[in-house]
Amino acid sequence: MELRVSYNRYLMAKALTSSLLGMDQGELSAIISEAGEPAYRAKQIMDAVYRQRVETLEEVSTLPQQFRERLAQSGVTVGAARIEKKFVSVDGTVRYLIGFADGQSVETVWMPEGDGGEAGDGSEAGEEAESSGIGTSGAKAQFRETGLNAGLEGLPRPDQHHPDQEHPTQNRNRQNQGRPGGSTICISSQVGCAVDCQFCLTALLGVKRNLTAGEIVGQVCAVLKDQVVSPPEDRINLVFMGMGEPFLNYENFIKASRLLVEGVGIAERRMTVSTAGIVPRIHDFGREAIRPKLAISLNAPNDTLRTRLMPLNKKWNLEMLMTAAREFPLRTREWITFEYVLLGGVNDRAENAKEVAELLRGLRCKVNLIALNPGPGIDFTTPGAEQVGVFQQILRDAGIPAFVRRPRGRDIYAACGQLKRTVEVATSPELQIQSISPATGG
Repeated sequence: MELRVSYNRYLMAKALTSSLLGMDQGELSAIISEAGEPAYRAKQIMDAVYRQRVETLEEVSTLPQQFRERLAQSGVTVGAARIEKKFVSVDGTVRYLIGFADGQSVETVWMPEGDGGEAGDGSEAGEEAESSGIGTSGAKAQFRETGLNAGLEGLPRPDQHHPDQEHPTQNRNRQNQGRPGGSTICISSQVGCAVDCQFCLTALLGVKRNLTAGEIVGQVCAVLKDQVVSPPEDRINLVFMGMGEPFLNYENFIKASRLLVEGVGIAERRMTVSTAGIVPRIHDFGREAIRPKLAISLNAPNDTLRTRLMPLNKKWNLEMLMTAAREFPLRTREWITFEYVLLGGVNDRAENAKEVAELLRGLRCKVNLIALNPGPGIDFTTPGAEQVGVFQQILRDAGIPAFVRRPRGRDIYAACGQLKRTVEVATSPELQIQSISPATGG
C-alpha cells in the first residue's frame, strides 16, 4: 500500500510539471483524481483556461486556494501565450508576435471581417462570407478595394492616428462581430516551416520545432483576450494557415483542434486547415471524428511546375494528391478548397487556368486565387488585375467556383505567405507602422 501511494504521488508530480493549457478533459480528470479532489474540478479548470482564458493559477478563483498552491508547488502553470509585439495594419489586420518559454516565437494574425477565404466552401461561414460580398466579387473590384496593384496607394497613413489613442480598428472589431462573416484568426502550427515553397517568406526560416497543442491553442486564447471577443457568442473563423505545415505536426494539430471545439467553443465547421499536400495525413485526416475543413495548396497544374514551386511534389506528386482529394470523405454540403497563389508570368497564364480546370474536373471543390503577396527574398512578382480576372473567369466558365482572396495586412507582413517574424514592419518606406505594445493597450 505504501509503495502504491508513493507511486501515485510520483505520477501526479510528473503530470503536473507542465502547463494546463493543452490538457483535455481526460488528462485533467486523471490529475484531479490523483490529487484526491472532486471530479468537477476538471471542468472548473477547463472553463477557466479555455473560456475565461486566465493567465495565472491565482486567477482560477473556482479552485480552493490550498489546491492552487499545491498545483503551483507541483510545477504546474497555466502556460498562457505571451504577446511580445503587435503590429496594426491600415486595414485593421493585426499581426501578433507570440513568444514561448524557450525563446522561440511564431506569428498569429487577426483579420476583422475576415478575408473571404471561406466563401463557397459549403459551410455557414462560407455562406456568411458570400452574403457579405467578401471574396465573391471579381478580381478587379477586389484589387481596387485593397490597393493591391497600386502598392497600397490611397490608403490612410497610420501616423494619422495618435499613438496614445485607441486604434480605430479596436472599436470597429467590437462593433462588427455581428456582421456577416465575422472575424478570422490565422494561427501557426510550427516555428518556421520545412516545406520550402519558393514563394513563401516563412520558408526562408526553415523549421525550428513543432508547437505543442497548448501553444497552438494558446495563440487563439491570447488573440481572443486581446480583442475582447468570445466564441461562440462572437462569430470567429479560424484558419491553420500561419507558419508551418500542420500535417507535419499532426498529433498536436489534431489535439489542438479538439480543444478549440470542446474547450474554446469554436465550431469545427468554422475552422479550416491548409496543407501543402502531405498525402498520407490527408487520408488520416478524413477519418478524424472532429476535424476542420480541408484546404490544399495547389499552386500549379502540372508536376514540372509544381515541383519547381513546391519541392515536396517530388515525394507526393499531383496524381497522388488528387487521388487523396477524390477519396476524401466530405461531409454534407462540404467542399474541398484548393488554394492557388498566382505568380506573375509563372503559373498565371490562360493555359495554366485551363489545366487547373481539367485537373479538378468532377471534384466537389472551389478554388481560392491569391495574388502573390511580395516580400524581401522572394523572386516572383504579383500578377496584374487583368491577368487574375482572366484566370478566375476561365475556371468559372469550366464550372469551378473561383474566388479572389482579399489580401489583408500586406503593409505589416501579415498577408498569406508573408509570415517571417518580421520586425521591420512596412513593405514600403512610406508606410512605416509603429509597433503597439500590449502593455499600453495601443
